[in-house]
Amino acid sequence: MKSKIFFFLLISHCVFSQTNFEKAQKLYDQGKYTQARPIFENINKENPNQIKVIEYLGDISVQLKEWDNAISFYQKLKNLKPNEANYYYKYGGVLGLKSKEGGKWVAIRLIGDMKESFEKALVLNPKHIEARWAMIEYYLQVPALFGGSEKKAQRYADELIKLSPVDGYLSKAHIDEYFERYKSAEKHYIKAIELGGSKNTYERLSSLYKVKLHNSDKAKKILEQYQEKNKS
Repeated sequence: MKSKIFFFLLISHCVFSQTNFEKAQKLYDQGKYTQARPIFENINKENPNQIKVIEYLGDISVQLKEWDNAISFYQKLKNLKPNEANYYYKYGGVLGLKSKEGGKWVAIRLIGDMKESFEKALVLNPKHIEARWAMIEYYLQVPALFGGSEKKAQRYADELIKLSPVDGYLSKAHIDEYFERYKSAEKHYIKAIELGGSKNTYERLSSLYKVKLHNSDKAKKILEQYQEKNKS
């Protein structure tokens, strides 16, 4: 009889936790991060090693720009699942965000770990698209003195073309934009539109026209082309 009662209590607890998780998950999806966090925190207190809860707490910390909290959560995820590429990617990403906001000396202290994390993600998952984008941004933003290099950024863009042609051409365009080669960027964005045709590809070309080439009419026309193409 006692064993039946214990089993019933255990099942009830699991159902209650799952219901709370789903509630917090829904709040997160709605962008209500400060409301979702205490629910995830309570679940985490009961079960400190629940992977998805820790990940959500890290993601919420990123959304709220609490970099040190996010670093701590992603570090824990790496320790719990050392072969999961995405946790190294997220860890490197938040180091990058902290570096960007913290200034030169913070960046100098963190760039080595950031690069190492992205590279580790690619070792664990050679097809990780986002980690390649991160490495492109790394080599564009880091000064040459610390290893910054367009040539290395282009190498990762070439790899992206093989894995995901649309991402590859978007990354080529991004590199061109960074170095103010706007005509070349335009060609790469057009190629990405031809291959993929997603809203993102049209928006990026539209942004190039509006922000960099100061041609609002052309920017508007590109978005109208997307809307016309995707009429239901």
